[in-house]
This record gives sequence, structure tokens and C-alpha cells, in this order.
Amino acid sequence: MHPRPPAPPGAARPRRARGLPAALPALVAAGALLAGLTTALPAAAAQPAPEPAPVTAPAPETATELAIEAATEAEPQAAAASVVKVTGSPGAWQLTVDGQPYTVKGLTWGPPVAEAASSMPDVASLGANTVRTWGTDATTRPLLDAAAANGVKVIAGFWLQPGGGPGSGGCVDYVADTAYKNDMLAEFPRWVETYRDHPGVLMWNVGNESVLGLQNCYQGAELERQRDAYTSFVNDVAKRIHQVDPNHPVTSTDAWVGAWPYYKRNAPDLDLYAVNAYAAVCDVRAAWEAGGYDKPYIVTEGGPPGEWEVEDDANGVPTEPSDVAKAEGYGRAWDCITGHRGVALGATLFHYGIENDFGGVWFNLTPDKQRRLSYYAVKEAYGRDTGGDNTPPVISGLRVGDAGAGAVPAGREFTLSANVADPDGDALTYGVLVNSNYIDQDKALRPAQFRQTGAGTFAVTAPDRLGVWKVYLRATDGKGNVGIETLSVKVVPPPVDGTNVARGKPSTASTEQTDAYGGCPCEAGDATDGSYSTRWASSWADPQWLRVDLGERTTFTHVQLAWEAAFARSYAIQVSDDGQNWQTVYETTAGNGGIDDLEVSGTGRYVRMNGTARGTGYGYSLYEFGVYR
Repeated sequence: MHPRPPAPPGAARPRRARGLPAALPALVAAGALLAGLTTALPAAAAQPAPEPAPVTAPAPETATELAIEAATEAEPQAAAASVVKVTGSPGAWQLTVDGQPYTVKGLTWGPPVAEAASSMPDVASLGANTVRTWGTDATTRPLLDAAAANGVKVIAGFWLQPGGGPGSGGCVDYVADTAYKNDMLAEFPRWVETYRDHPGVLMWNVGNESVLGLQNCYQGAELERQRDAYTSFVNDVAKRIHQVDPNHPVTSTDAWVGAWPYYKRNAPDLDLYAVNAYAAVCDVRAAWEAGGYDKPYIVTEGGPPGEWEVEDDANGVPTEPSDVAKAEGYGRAWDCITGHRGVALGATLFHYGIENDFGGVWFNLTPDKQRRLSYYAVKEAYGRDTGGDNTPPVISGLRVGDAGAGAVPAGREFTLSANVADPDGDALTYGVLVNSNYIDQDKALRPAQFRQTGAGTFAVTAPDRLGVWKVYLRATDGKGNVGIETLSVKVVPPPVDGTNVARGKPSTASTEQTDAYGGCPCEAGDATDGSYSTRWASSWADPQWLRVDLGERTTFTHVQLAWEAAFARSYAIQVSDDGQNWQTVYETTAGNGGIDDLEVSGTGRYVRMNGTARGTGYGYSLYEFGVYR
């Protein structure tokens, strides 16, 4: 799931795997292609990757060598390195650490390495014995140190492109790009050698979701060649790692068990398989049995359904599960994993992260370092008692007005309400936040202006930018716990009294965007057609203007501008009787986009918006230019 390689570990954010290639119409990320589709993959002959060219040792004192030297010279660990093995026989496998059985009870790791020493005791308190990362380099030692000091081990990752499944990572030609492969074949074993004797190491994990991610780079027969070449290369890496470190297993993660046939065919040197699976995690067992695999597996990401696995709401965006449903999702996932005895060797559930953004609220156990219901669900799953814990507020029935999620006028107040209860009777503090991810892919959560109007009711000022927003209600108990619920609202133009005399009238502009970029062509008339799904867009230069011909001299009392993301910082509203000589009736140098509702009076046949300074690096863009009388 991780969208890009961190300087391990790094912030993990779920990605939305929608709009996938038509060649795999039913495919969704992190666990969708399971039992049925495993056997439906093309039975193409294996295309082994070419033998890698000999790796030439880099010149001394390269950046990598210096980093390795620095990491090697760090304070040695008092504890001895562990010997980790996959032992047993088919259907009766187990992981052992120094000869003792070891079930992976883990979490994916999100905080900065600098916070490992302070955060790892909390991980251990949950009953977790393992954390997983997506990258390993010179910054990894403090994480390993903190893990070992708290009885936790690390599945240390190595990143390969195109990692992160759909929509993430760059493309690599695994058939022909020997330079990239040689670089990785040299790089990864160096870090294995650096850390192989560290007591914090559990195993090595090569790549993340790349078999799936290659569909973003290739299609048809070439995609098959690349997937075979990629998994063959993973096997080359596994061989090198085993040569350097025979005492720790090697695995490779992908987003769907449909990748496992490629590993079975091309990567015999892996000690075990790994998969990221969310809503479909309970189907992994059936897929493994149907595939006839001869290796055990671990789940390297898992939990409640992701946004790519849920139904869309009335506003056309994924319906995020409630805090209660998310907590139940972790327990369900763990039950299904442990139910596959002798084959599933455990999991690192997703995600011990502190990011307080779109993805962090969807998945993190501790966004903004506040504990969620999911935190305690994982603690229970891993066998720890939560009976004496102070637990989070529970929010349910979140709705807008009387009808639930719906349309709200831009910049106006709307009512947000919910049922809120705290199991421990703690006094609660509330926050309301908004997010524009489904408008512009911005993951940040930003505080909304609001006031509490009653028990569980709030008057919230809507954003003034059109589109579908997420609204979040947070309740904190002052004891380190938080309850969070979210829904979507569609921000629409506020109503205006009167008649829009510009609607459907002829419009012209200084320039129009005629190419297909951003959903264009975007002509002048698209701003006066009465539709907020079309827009006018200018060229990327100052000044620009858009004018409407009302057909006759007309008096108006209101102008409403509905800006797209490309708005005017400085502009004027002007009128004219002849389209040549203009009189200014309104101007500003502090435009901020969204909806501009202007109580402006004027008389003329022509009305125009005259932009003199853009608010972005793009041009000017209006969904609608309304003139009302």
C-alpha cells in the first residue's frame, strides 16, 4: 500500500485503486484478486530474466559506502543476533526464532525513526512483537535498536519500482534494464550485511505490490513478460541475501494473491510469501489452497476495508467505515489469519502511524498520537487485557441536517450532528475538520469554523470551494484517546434571489483553453451555460477577461463567480453598453477562489470579469459567471 519508499520508516498512506486498466476490470488493490482469479491468470510460459551482469564494486567513499560505514560504526548491540527459520512441513510450518516458535503479531511502522525509542514501548504494550518497514538504509539502526530494546523485531523492507500498487512508483523494464537491477543487487545485500547481526532483525522483505503495480507500465503479453522478469529478479535478490545472511528468511510482498503464481514459478528461493489484504483477507486461505502452493505466508498489511473496497456514497465517493466497524475489521482479520494454522505465520496489521490526514484517519491506530478504538481492538487481538483501560469516545449516526450527507451551500453554515458517548464518562472536547482529497488529491485535514449548538450538534461553516468534501468530527477525552467519524458533503453554490440574466447568453473571452488538458476544451460559453460540470479556462498569462452579452441594457444587483482551482487574485467586474468602453463596479486584490458572492449593482448590455493577477500558476477558470437581477 505504501505509495513511495520512505527513508525507512516513513509515512504510510493508503492509495485509491480505482480506474484500473480495462484489461483487469475486476481488479482492486490489496486483496481483491483472490481465490477465483488466482487460477484465471494467463498460463503464459515463464520468461526468466536475463542473467544479471556482473556487479562491479563501486568506487570507495561513495555516499552509500559512507552511510554503511557510519551505520556499521554505531554502538554495537549487547544482545546477540537471532537465528530465524521457517521450519516444519507443508501445512505444519512455523517460524522459529532461536529454535522457539514465533507467530508474527505485528504492525506496519509509520513514525519517524527519531521517535522509535519513545514509541516502541507503546507498540510492545499492545502485545505486538514485530514491526514492518518499506525501506532499509543508514537511518534504520535507531529503529532496530528501539525494537530490540523492547522485545520487538523488524521485517526490514527493500523498495523496488513500481512499488505501492496502482498509481504509484516509476516504471522499470525488468527484462532489459540491467543497470537498475545491478544497482539493487549491489545495494540491498550491503544493508543486509550491515544489519544481519542486529538482534532486531526478523526477516528481509523485497519489494511491495510491484507485480500489481506493473500494470500501470505495461499491458498484454509485455505485462506478462515483465511480471515474470520482476519475480525472477526478486529471486536473484533473495539468493544474494541468503549468501550474505543465511540466518534470516526472505519474502516479497504484493497487493494480491494473484501475484503468487508468478512467485511460485520464478522465485523458488523465497522462504515464504507475503500479501497485503484488507476486506478480502479472509479469502486468502482459499486462494492459497486453490493455488497448490508449497510455502507458508504472512500478511504484511491488513485491517478494515480500504477506500478501494467499499461502496460509494450518495456523493459518489467511498463510504468510510465507522470507528466501530474499523475496530471490528482488525479483529476479523486477525481471526482469519490465525485460523489458517500451520500456513499463515502471522501478520503486520496496518497501521501504527501518527499521520493525521486523509489516510491516517482511515487507517492509523494513533493519528496525531491519539489512540482509537482500533488501537484497543489490536491489543485485544494480540492477547492483552483491555479491561482496565480508559477507552475512546464512540461517535455514531453522523449526519448533516435531517437527511444525512447531502448538499451544503458554499461558505454558509450547515448543521452537523451525531450521537457521542464516552465509556468512561470523560469530559469531551470537539473538533471539526475538512478535507479536499476528492477534489484535488490534497490529503491534509484542515480545521473548519464551527460552534457547538447542543449535545452532539454543531453549526459548521462549509468550505467555499465547490465539490465533494470530507467532513470529520473528532471527540477527545483528555486521556489520550480520540473518536473520529467522517462523511462526505457536496458543496454547491449558495442560492441567489433573482434571475440569472447571463445564463445561456453569448459569451466571449480574451483566450480559451482549446486542448484536452484538465478535461478541456473549456470555452467562454461554458461559464454561462448553467452547469457546474463545465468551465471556461484561459491561457496561463495575465491579464485575461470573460464577458457576457446580455442582449440589451440590463440592470443587475448581484454577481456570483464560481471559481475552479485556477482563480483570480485581482480582478474587476465591469459593465459596458458598447463592449468597448468599460466602467468598473467592483474590484478586489484579495481574491481567494471558491465562490465570490458579490452584492454589486450595475447597468449595461455587457458585463465582464477582468482578471489582472492570477491566484495560481495556471490561468483563470470559472465554472459559472452569474449575473442576477
